[in-house]
Amino acid sequence: MSLHRTPQIVLVGNPNTGKTTLFNALTGLRHKVGNYAGVTVDRKVGTMELGEHRSDLIDLPGIYSLAAHSPDEMIAVDMIAWAHEFTDHPADLLLVILDASNLRRNLYLYSQLLESKRPIVVALTMVDIARANEVSIDFDLLTERLGVPVVPVHAKKSEGIAALKAAISAQLTRIDADGHDAVLAPPHNIHAQPVLDGLAELAEAFEAAGAPAPPDFVGLRMLFDEDGYLLNLVDDQVVDALRPVIQKIRAEITTERVLPALEAHARYSWIAELLDGVVTKPETRVVTSSDKIDNIITHRVWGTALFALIMLTIFQAIFTWAAPAMDLIESLFGALGEFVRGFMPPGALQSLVADGIIGGVGGVIVFVPQIFVLFVFIAILEDCGYLARAAVLVDKVMSKVGLSGTSFIPMLSGFACAIPAIMSARTIADKKDRMATILVIPLMSCSARLPVYILLIAAFVPAVYVGGFLNLQSLVLMAMYSLGIVVAVPVAFLLKRTVLKGPSPSFVMELPSYKWPAWRTVLRTALGQAKAFLVDAGTVILAVSIVVWALTYFPRSEVRNLQFEQARQEAVAQHSDPDQQAAALADIAHAEESANINHSYLATMGKAIEPAFAPLGWDWKLSMSVLASFPAREIIIATLGTIYSVGSDADEESQGLRSALQKSEHPDGSKVFTVPVAMSIMVFFALCMQCFATLAIMRRVTGSWRWPAIAFTYMTILAYIGAFLTTKLGTLLL
Repeated sequence: MSLHRTPQIVLVGNPNTGKTTLFNALTGLRHKVGNYAGVTVDRKVGTMELGEHRSDLIDLPGIYSLAAHSPDEMIAVDMIAWAHEFTDHPADLLLVILDASNLRRNLYLYSQLLESKRPIVVALTMVDIARANEVSIDFDLLTERLGVPVVPVHAKKSEGIAALKAAISAQLTRIDADGHDAVLAPPHNIHAQPVLDGLAELAEAFEAAGAPAPPDFVGLRMLFDEDGYLLNLVDDQVVDALRPVIQKIRAEITTERVLPALEAHARYSWIAELLDGVVTKPETRVVTSSDKIDNIITHRVWGTALFALIMLTIFQAIFTWAAPAMDLIESLFGALGEFVRGFMPPGALQSLVADGIIGGVGGVIVFVPQIFVLFVFIAILEDCGYLARAAVLVDKVMSKVGLSGTSFIPMLSGFACAIPAIMSARTIADKKDRMATILVIPLMSCSARLPVYILLIAAFVPAVYVGGFLNLQSLVLMAMYSLGIVVAVPVAFLLKRTVLKGPSPSFVMELPSYKWPAWRTVLRTALGQAKAFLVDAGTVILAVSIVVWALTYFPRSEVRNLQFEQARQEAVAQHSDPDQQAAALADIAHAEESANINHSYLATMGKAIEPAFAPLGWDWKLSMSVLASFPAREIIIATLGTIYSVGSDADEESQGLRSALQKSEHPDGSKVFTVPVAMSIMVFFALCMQCFATLAIMRRVTGSWRWPAIAFTYMTILAYIGAFLTTKLGTLLL
């Protein structure tokens, strides 16, 4: 190779074409997963061995077009046209994947990539599926007409990988020492002359405005894409000078067709001419096994029933399969905390390490098993081809409120954790649809809300049966999970008609052929999402946990400490029996913990906000617990355990905590926790944004604090109104 630096190769292609499998086959284990700077879009960069040399292989998100709408497509355009944060130059070579079973659709993106004037190597995948569909391809003629190397590959079986690497190496050797492209694909006449004239006029307009003319494919995107994404990357003064020119050119080239149709007609006409004689199909369409399966899976009745069964299985797995690992993590961090308390002297440092740091880290890692299980299922369903069918099934329902089937998977993910769910919403191309989905995802009852539901339902909802066979506690739990879905419908409806007003997005979903999942890919996807959670959300949760610890620990009173120390000495003197002595000391420790937190900064804040929550029937202790749970919903359980002197290690199964809540009273002797109040707390938690990490991720994905502020505001108002109505109506009914 003649380059004086490591070559940068980008892997680009449509979704569901085997791109990830090929990337893994080319790089092996020599790759890392992260995010592109400033956006939550997956980035994979691997090292590919090419004989004695190496190159960096960058896996771009799967896209259908360079008409950039979603963050995935924007990243692809940036990487192909310009340098990015981990490379100081554009891509040296494009490794383009074409699906042999659907060349017509895949060549649309290829025709756009040709205009980038970068060296290209084509990897032809899904050859076995094309053969099963009785589609024959003249590979030599296809190579001749494309003018670039075309290598059939079967990445799962490592077939064609060596030949593909040889073709890549041969192309790279033709790049001269200065990095200029020596050998390119031959010119292809795709666009009509008026478009080419308009492109030349645009280049002149750039030069007249004092800016260098962009590459041809960038100029074409500026002409064809009416939303003007690429114009956002140009200096404002230049844009002001360009807009009249662009409008004039568009008017001249759209005399017969609108812009999107103009481009599509030109490209598909070129594709039809290119494939004439290359692809031979049977006269009658072959009914494939995928078609037979689809007759059941996409059926209005049987498909819906199967969908419900699969969703039930996923949720059951999230709460059962992950439980042993979560219990193990909790016990390990609990033991580690006790170990620290055993060798460190009591005081602020011990509490910081044991409760703030160790407890905070454990509180983050404990959710990793659930996220891993969720994404194992999602990766399996996506890799085998089912998720596209599920999106089609729910699209008709979601279109009624202004969303589309593409919002289904992110909203589904929200039942485990809103953080990866919001991250997955990046694949929604329509910006307003993407924003609306992100804003309603936190309404889905995530796994962190479950401990609150279990605690309050077990303590205040009687274990009776409705109609003799329906458990009332189970019905209330189901109602809490359904509440978020029910509320999300009108919220999405209002958002799409107010701040996100716009037409309902059209829903076009390619149904890929069914295939067995690539288990290595499934595992890497799940591990990658778990890592992303730890990096993106874990650091925020840990930091907030330490802040909450400080607010609950300080200030400390020496007088109060001496009083409890004296009480401990008296307990030791009064009880000779070891068990009685241990019980007495535990009671004193709980009382001391409660006294300290009741005089902490967090208690002061809780008392300050008590009047705001008084209409809900809440006292200052409950108000303080809700305030403390803002960083993470599950914190309320430990906070309640501390306040009610049963220990911060209390959980939703703690009988002592349930009993303490049932006995809690207002100063006038009335019960704090009644059934309506308990229900109001659950409604509040179901509807309120009680997680700072979710807001942080929302800000990263949207690029602004405006949308997290909107989400926090509307959800807080909804939660307060819902809790108020629950308390008042429940009191009237009971």
